Amino acid sequence: MWKKIRVLILLLILATVIQNQWLDKNDKKWEKSLYVALYPINADNSAVADRTIQALNQEDFLASRDYLEKQATNYGLTLYHPFELRLAQAVSTLPPLPPKPSSIINTISWSLQFRWWAWRNSPSLLKTGEKMVKPGIKLYLLYYDPKTHPILSHSTALNKGRIGLVNLFASHDDHATNLVIMTHELLHTMDATDKYNLADNMPAFPDGYAEPEKLPLFPQLTAELMGGRIPISASKAEIPKNLGYTMIGVKTATEIGWLKSASAH
Repeated sequence: MWKKIRVLILLLILATVIQNQWLDKNDKKWEKSLYVALYPINADNSAVADRTIQALNQEDFLASRDYLEKQATNYGLTLYHPFELRLAQAVSTLPPLPPKPSSIINTISWSLQFRWWAWRNSPSLLKTGEKMVKPGIKLYLLYYDPKTHPILSHSTALNKGRIGLVNLFASHDDHATNLVIMTHELLHTMDATDKYNLADNMPAFPDGYAEPEKLPLFPQLTAELMGGRIPISASKAEIPKNLGYTMIGVKTATEIGWLKSASAH
């Protein structure tokens, strides 16, 4: 009996892997828009976060959608709105948070827990116009009162399952930088890698720089989105104020399928 159960579990895992590979290959053809569900969560159970979530509307996320379309156009992609972002209903259940300290075993365990939790805590359909669509990507926006949480943990996203946890400040003044963080995590779900050094958060040269060939190199004027910050000097970098101070570089564009290879650009 237990042998049959183990075989069934292995077959389900294999089927999931095959399905994910098929979806990944087809999504990166960019023949149609990818629908992204944005689920707000009051992460600290604060009145501030609750008011922020209640005030959110679909238009608040248009800057991210339009930015991604403009960046895609720079690489010859003619698809209208490569990503369609949709504000979905708030989720009241808190997700499992990434382990600290992390290890291979507990990270794998957490990723499985997170994927199970996401499956149980998200409506499967989004309404767009007169039709219902299934989101291909799910981002959970965790809002915190900045007065009680002045420093937030790193956000994280999984390309397997196309889901992410995005830690954000519940403040109108922080909305523009929130969009930078959210869009960064969104690209992680499409296989984009971080392009900064984990030890000091400095952008990694050259892929983490918007203009690696600029002379003089510093100061850079914009940030590579996956580099995270604008390099001002070899030891100093600033957080971009909004998406207008960022761009998507060649390596990132290649990773998410906008370019077949770096040499093709």
